[in-house]
Amino acid sequence: MRYLIQLAYKGTNYNGWQKQLNAKTVQQTLDEKLSMLIGSNIETLGCGRTDAGVHASNFYAHFDTELTNDCHDIVYKLNKVLPNDIAVYDLFQVKEDFNARFDALWREYEYHIITKPSPFLYETAWLNTRKMDLNAMNEAAQVLFDYIDFECFSKLHTQVKTFNCKIMKAEWAFKDEHTLVFTIRADRFLRNMVRAIVGTLLDVGYGKISIQDVRNIIESKNRSEAGQSVPACGLSLTQIEYLSNI
Repeated sequence: MRYLIQLAYKGTNYNGWQKQLNAKTVQQTLDEKLSMLIGSNIETLGCGRTDAGVHASNFYAHFDTELTNDCHDIVYKLNKVLPNDIAVYDLFQVKEDFNARFDALWREYEYHIITKPSPFLYETAWLNTRKMDLNAMNEAAQVLFDYIDFECFSKLHTQVKTFNCKIMKAEWAFKDEHTLVFTIRADRFLRNMVRAIVGTLLDVGYGKISIQDVRNIIESKNRSEAGQSVPACGLSLTQIEYLSNI
């Protein structure tokens, strides 16, 4: 039987989602606790691969087990044994061929910038006190809709078959007086893509580059032409959409 688990985590203390040798990851931590509670070796497959220090307020992973489980009981016990920076919200059975990664219709990320120091937000937002032109940044974000090949924003030496992504939403807005949020939605994302896009759009906001420069950067397909990647602390995976009949 296949199960889908919904969770959230603060990625500050983890080297990303995916299991790695000699590194603490969210997947490794979750799999260890699931295996202990279910009584068999459990290996989850996540809806994405967040990088070190990146967070997720809404994340899904599936796993297989032949054991019949009380889902509510497993959720309750998981939250008792998992560290406080990982929380499980739900667990339910899905179709045998469901895939948490490849069946996602789209994913949405948010990048949070705070313009005033805050001891409560420094692990989940990036402090940036520079003056930024929000209107110019939003105008530059609209350029993204005119393209599908985003190789210029991809981490180098990434083994992917295509750099094509369909962006459905990209906008900047103030959440409150001192919190600026960039929201982006797409059918898929490349490694480091969101942080590179944010860094490039901020260069427009600083007046370093023009909106036409953003077009030139995308068309160059060259990562070195784009802006610097912003720190991981401000990035969170916030939404994943699936078909309703999973």
